[in-house]
Formats: sequence, C-alpha cells, structure tokens
Amino acid sequence: MSGFFAALGEYGFLQSALLAGLLASIGCGVIGTFVVVKRITFMAGGIAHSVLGGMGAALYFGFDPFAGALIAAIVSALLIGTVRLAWKTQEDTLIGALWAIGMAIGVLFIAKTPGYASDLMSFLFGNILLVPTEELWLMAGLDLVLIVTVVLFYRQFLAISFDEELARLRGVPVTFFYLLLLCLVAITVVLLIQVVGLILVIALLTLPASIAGHYVQSLGGMMLIATLLGACFTSCGLALSFGPDLPAGPTMILLAGGVYVVSAFLSQFIRRRRARRLARAV
Repeated sequence: MSGFFAALGEYGFLQSALLAGLLASIGCGVIGTFVVVKRITFMAGGIAHSVLGGMGAALYFGFDPFAGALIAAIVSALLIGTVRLAWKTQEDTLIGALWAIGMAIGVLFIAKTPGYASDLMSFLFGNILLVPTEELWLMAGLDLVLIVTVVLFYRQFLAISFDEELARLRGVPVTFFYLLLLCLVAITVVLLIQVVGLILVIALLTLPASIAGHYVQSLGGMMLIATLLGACFTSCGLALSFGPDLPAGPTMILLAGGVYVVSAFLSQFIRRRRARRLARAV
C-alpha cells in the first residue's frame, strides 16, 4: 500500500486511473441503485455485452472505440427496452440473443482490424491504467448528464422503479421514462467499461448498490452509500493490485464481491437478532 501511495504522487497514469475509478463510481452508485431496485440486472448485462459490437466497428472504421461503445450502448438499450415492452413472454430469449449477437459482431470486427486483436482482453476485462486524459473529461461529462437527468426526473424514475402500473395511472409516461432509464444504464455501462471491462461491468454496477440496500431503504441513501462504496472498491482495488502487479479490474470486483458476501451474512444476522428481540417483547 505504501508503495502505491508513493507511486501515486510520481506517475501520472496512476493518478488518471484513480480519477477514472472515482468518476465511474458516481454512475455506478446513482444508476446502479435503479438497476438493483428495479431488478433489471439481466437487461443491463445485455446492454453491456452488446457494446462490444460498437467498439469493434469503431476500431475497424478508424473511430474512437469509446464513442462506438456509447452509440452501441444507447442503441442496445432502446432495442432491449422495446423488446421488453413488446414481447414480455420472450424477453429473456430475445435479450440473450442480442447479448450474443453484439459480442459476436465485436469479435469479428476486432479480428479483422490490423493491430487490435490483442486488445480484445482489455475490452473484456478493462485496463484502468491506460485511460487517457481526454476520456477522463468525457467520463466527467457523462457523469454530469447522469446526475442532471436523475435530479430533473427523480420522482418519475422513483415511480416507475417501484410500481409501473400506479405510475401510469398517475399520468407518468412510463414507456418514455423506462427507455430513458435504460439509456442512463447504457451510459453508466460505458463509464464502467473503462475500469473493469465488459465481462465484469455488471458486478461493479450492482454490488455497491446491493450492499447499500442491506442497510438503508431510501433510494437517495442507497445512491449515496453505493457511490462511496464504489469509490472505495475502485481505489482500494487499484492500490491492492499495484504491489503484486495484478489486473486492477478483477481485483476491484473480488474486493466488492467479498464485501458483499460479508455484508449479506451480517445483515441477515442483524435481521434475525431484531426479529428475536421483537418476539421476546411481544
């Protein structure tokens, strides 16, 4: 750990990596809370894995893969959202098909792009140490979009997250805000891809919010705690991976997963203890 902090003051790439993790944690905490509460983890996974198609196509045609990822994520979010609204009985199968098709397209494009085939692992598992400065600014801009949108439409998102039918009866345009929420999930996925890659993105999107949900019931409280936990996992994971020269992304996820397991047992113990106390009081 001490070696990491010494290197942090010396090497710019470590500073950029730390900042990238913190920026990703904002989206992770805010939007991950909606993903957990609304139970759309599988849909978020479909969006995340479909992104590889956009990244591969962008590389093949000479564009920034980050921009390709963002476009593919939003298109996938709209497609998956439409599938869910139109074909509920076949939802899982169709989302799974889009998931696989997106990844297959991405692998084919990357395979045909000279000089980029070796970068497939960095797309799948991330490489936070290679995030350039210009992408940090883009990540900050995407975070700003997420925060402003959630603040402006917080009540509508809250309504559709807990009871879509009641929200519809109250005059909320559920379809619009549902698709908008999925687009925000898509933006968050692109943020997290920079840190942990496509394969691990869902873990970082959902674990901090799930841990927060063990202890608080309010949506705002979950967002705040999940954001702080995400910042802790990305920063500590980066520090822990530095000394033994381990991949940073998987280290972050292992840390988050370990904390989640401990938290699940602890919260269950607390609930049982409270239940016994109430039973004795009665």
